[in-house]
Amino acid sequence: MNPLAGSRSKSNMAAPISIQSVLDAAEKKEKSFKSTEVHKGLELNYDLGNLLATDPNPIEVREFRKLQETYLLNLARDNCQLLINEVFQLPSERSDDVILAKLPQPTTPIPREKPVPKEKPLSKWQNFANLKGIQNRKKSRMVWDEQSKEWKPRFGYKRGNDNTKSWVIEVPKNADPYEDQFTKRREDKKERVAKNELQRLRNIARSGKSKIANVGVAPVAKPNKDQLNKALNTATLSTASLGKFTKRLDDEKVSKGGGKKRKYDPVVGNMRSEKDKHMDVISRMENKRPKIDVQKAISKINRDEQFENSSRNRNPASQKKSKKGSSRTPVSGQKGKQGKGRQGSGPVGKGRQGSGPVGKGRQGSGP
Repeated sequence: MNPLAGSRSKSNMAAPISIQSVLDAAEKKEKSFKSTEVHKGLELNYDLGNLLATDPNPIEVREFRKLQETYLLNLARDNCQLLINEVFQLPSERSDDVILAKLPQPTTPIPREKPVPKEKPLSKWQNFANLKGIQNRKKSRMVWDEQSKEWKPRFGYKRGNDNTKSWVIEVPKNADPYEDQFTKRREDKKERVAKNELQRLRNIARSGKSKIANVGVAPVAKPNKDQLNKALNTATLSTASLGKFTKRLDDEKVSKGGGKKRKYDPVVGNMRSEKDKHMDVISRMENKRPKIDVQKAISKINRDEQFENSSRNRNPASQKKSKKGSSRTPVSGQKGKQGKGRQGSGPVGKGRQGSGPVGKGRQGSGP
């Protein structure tokens, strides 16, 4: 026997493992994990509906000042462990091989960023099903594939019983034997997808949330001339060349386009124009003063004076009071207080043949 071979075989032999060493290693591993039992001086206030726990215990200031991050991490871990312990005490149910806890109603009101969403209106099929009492049966996610003899998803990638992967299709009895069944199957699928999309858009339009276009989506029973032209222009511009190489009829008119092209300012480069725009906005904000139209203000004052004069002519009693207790100018059609005389004249009133906006005299009037 070769002594080298014997020494190699001895070195390859594993050393015996004692039971005590295994127990010590397991105990050391358990000590590395913290216990699920946490003791607090005051019990936490729980709101399991919102998965919220409030700790009323005071903070130990000395430990917090020494090691802030460590203290906060330990405090958060202990409170989270207590919250999880309370969740595990709630009644549970099983759904799709998953255990779910039934949370109670929340007790803490929490403000919302947005309003409560409204109930989604029922579709046409849902209304019909409720009227007829039809109940939807939930299908299983996995199906048995006969070819591969294994369970596969019902829909999506690598689905079971996928007939699109077959290399041969049996021609139906009533079908044309020279018709391509693969092309027909693809066309039928496109029609089904388009029909589902149309039904979805009709449900949205029926609920009143938004409007859908009449061109190419919802057919009209008796379209008018404008709708036909709009549909024709849309179909013409739907090509990659925007209708440049589309064949036209002899008497067909060329459309001028649907609207103006929107122009955008460059993002970078022209900093001067951007600065001028911002300075213009700031100057407008600082110089917000009302603009006064002098001619309009004068005409408004003249209208007010004429209205007062006409009201005084209609009410002679108010005219007498105004003569006694006010220093206003006399009303048109009466004698003025000052400047009476045959040959005298004022800047406002005139003689018999003249007239002024304020007072009149026989031959002269005061200012």
